[in-house]
Amino acid sequence: MAVNVGLTEVTSSGGAGSAGAGAGKVTAVVFDVGETLVDETRAWERIADVYGVPRFTLMALVGAAIERGESHRQAFEWLGIDGPFGGFSSDQLYPDAVPCLRVLRERGLLVGAVGNMQALNEDVVRPYVDFVGSSERWGVEKPSPEFFERIVAEAERPAGEIAYVGDRVDNDVLPAKRAGMFAVHIRRGPWGVLHDASEADVGIESLDELAEVLSRRRLDGAGPEAEAAAWPTPERE
Repeated sequence: MAVNVGLTEVTSSGGAGSAGAGAGKVTAVVFDVGETLVDETRAWERIADVYGVPRFTLMALVGAAIERGESHRQAFEWLGIDGPFGGFSSDQLYPDAVPCLRVLRERGLLVGAVGNMQALNEDVVRPYVDFVGSSERWGVEKPSPEFFERIVAEAERPAGEIAYVGDRVDNDVLPAKRAGMFAVHIRRGPWGVLHDASEADVGIESLDELAEVLSRRRLDGAGPEAEAAAWPTPERE
């Protein structure tokens, strides 16, 4: 069953034996980093510029790889380049990222940020979350089940209490659901737009929507007084 919350569609998880967090109370929120918290546009432009490839050409080939269900590294192979990303910087965070992280923590939720990335990129999000993780430091990449088991270990709570937010269906939504988490898909970035996210528990267009989605989930069945005290929408600085 799907319920619309503004631009958001909230889909109830299936019955017994289905993947996903069901109706459990969310006490932690873990975010993917690239194209969820961080706008990777400049990183892709830097790769194109370093290798002398037209930016449009590189991005078109990345889109083609996504449509074929292949890794973005296929675009690098087509062009005969290595394509290292390098590090992110704090000014690459999406405008809705920090306000969302701040409000969730203020409301008592444990907040984490993890991704398939270099360890140095952990420092970009570390000031705004309770824990960080990278595939380089953890020694495992999404969508491996071991990556999501590490999230559970870092969060120190059952998977059913964790909402996981990401832009990719293959690396974020599906493995999070298989791990028993509440899977939130954010529709931005090339993967976010091109992937069919119908299996996500929730689909959002912006992190500005997330607090309301989680407040409705936490307050489900709590009565009108609790609903009246629902968390406000985060304000951007």
